[in-house]
Amino acid sequence: MWVAKQQIARSRLGRVWAGAFLCWAFLMLATPKIPYSPKHHAYADMRNFFGVPNTLNVITNFPFLIVGVLGFVLCLQGSYFNVSLQGEILGWTLFYAGIAGVAFGSAYYHLKPDDSRVVWDTLPMMIAYSSLFSSFLVERVGKRTGLCFLSLLLFFSFLSIAYERTFNDLRLRMMFQLIPCVVIPFTTLLFPPKYTHSRYWLWAAGIYLLSKFEAFADRRIYYANSYIISGHSLEHLCLAMLPVLLTMMLLNRTLRFQRLGSLKERL
Repeated sequence: MWVAKQQIARSRLGRVWAGAFLCWAFLMLATPKIPYSPKHHAYADMRNFFGVPNTLNVITNFPFLIVGVLGFVLCLQGSYFNVSLQGEILGWTLFYAGIAGVAFGSAYYHLKPDDSRVVWDTLPMMIAYSSLFSSFLVERVGKRTGLCFLSLLLFFSFLSIAYERTFNDLRLRMMFQLIPCVVIPFTTLLFPPKYTHSRYWLWAAGIYLLSKFEAFADRRIYYANSYIISGHSLEHLCLAMLPVLLTMMLLNRTLRFQRLGSLKERL
């Protein structure tokens, strides 16, 4: 009975991905090209303190470095996080490495925001997204599926960056960044959790959506709080809470049951 339910869920997941691909193809054909614009680099808060350009947009990347390095070290230690498959360890290690890379890439970009530097802001985050989603699939679906998607998503990350730089079109990257928010809730409903504390995944998706709202309302938030902090700086701090939340999940969760597919992969 359980195996039959898993097969049905896998079939539904395949349909979700097929539908997502069709939606992506439709949007790429139906929507106009979104080129680079100087407005993309004109953030609300561009104040300089202590000789550091765009100070708050730069220093709010520091939490990424702390949680990224800490998580990376804990992954290498291997005994602190509750993971049961080697594929999960690989995905989480790449995730924390990507988060640490965001600190350097985003800070470098915000020191002098322009088209030539923006790739260093986006690429580490896309690597982190790919690794995070792969870890989620390893946990919910299986090691083989998760690692397969890790390779595909990492390839797609570099492809979208290359497409963006070659054709001056942001659509592919923007759609890529929506994948975790759309697919994680659907997969959460289709596949039962392997660990406890699975609700953290939904909280993480909610935090990500909140950060996108803060980025969209950059100037309005800046004006609303009397020019103390902008929406973009708050986006950095909000996104930094995402790996903190997931770290808490990894430290506290326990194995609920052993999947049949996971047992076969261990043999």
